[in-house]
Amino acid sequence: MTKEWKIGDVLIPNRFVLAPMAGVTDLPFRRLCKGQGAGLICMEMVSAKAISYHNKNTRALMQVDPGEHPVSLQLFGNEPDLMAEVARSIEDEPFDILDINMGCPVPKVVNNGEGSALLKDPALIEAIVGKMAAATRKPVTVKMRIGFENVPVDIVDITKRAEAAGAAAIAVHARTRQQYYSGQADWTAIARVKEAVRIPVIGNGDVDSPEKAEAMMTQTGCDAVMIGRACRGNPWIFAQLNAWADRGERLPEVTRTERAQMILRHARDQVALRGERAGIREMRKHIAWYTAGIRGGAALRRTANGLQTLAELETLLEGINEPVGQVP
Repeated sequence: MTKEWKIGDVLIPNRFVLAPMAGVTDLPFRRLCKGQGAGLICMEMVSAKAISYHNKNTRALMQVDPGEHPVSLQLFGNEPDLMAEVARSIEDEPFDILDINMGCPVPKVVNNGEGSALLKDPALIEAIVGKMAAATRKPVTVKMRIGFENVPVDIVDITKRAEAAGAAAIAVHARTRQQYYSGQADWTAIARVKEAVRIPVIGNGDVDSPEKAEAMMTQTGCDAVMIGRACRGNPWIFAQLNAWADRGERLPEVTRTERAQMILRHARDQVALRGERAGIREMRKHIAWYTAGIRGGAALRRTANGLQTLAELETLLEGINEPVGQVP
């Protein structure tokens, strides 16, 4: 299998994809993952309805760095005509691929009939994909889960319908809505989808190491692997995945110095984007992820939760230079 692959006419340099994650895959974090070798970058989901209302906060979520490409913008909504009109209206925005969210499990989205709730209505999925694909020249893709509680879901039928309607690729998060992010992902569902469609299939679920990425591709035949929670506080995972796939090489453990430098780079970008107060507040959850499992991590997190300025964070991280160790 070659490293390069395509979604529509969009060339992607490797098989590892940054998942769209609300509140995580904002511009600063995406830059870090791209720098570590993510092949395709996915932005956090945005509301099609909010775009149609010209919501300023939503427009801010749609910022793209020229160095991110190829990059995918994910929309959520449940009105085919509105979704198509929004796709048409943002045609000239600097993203490469337009993705439809059919996997979000959170109640405020599902209760509106959006996200994973769409799995209950295959005909509606077909209509949304078809109208959006007809409205834009850019490839339209779909990210979906494999089931919805108490409702029969035929994931193979749905993906075949999406392909027939014009989807250029399918990402399968191999969990049901009811599972949220718990339990084991059912990779056999990814394999069934791959056998059923001719377009690229991206597997998602439980991959947190190069070995697991290799196992998923071997067991399911998927064309690429999407990394979600495993990259929070760990953008290095993309460098590790590529080193293993390209050379069979396991990269050295990330040092505390490298970890501190990444936190500071991330924080400085957040501050530049949001301002110091909001940027440092946004970093608190990221610092918790970056420091999970390292010696002294709990104390760092306690202090970080009270930080107000970039200078305070820089002081907190000074002198960290020994290798990372796991908490005893």
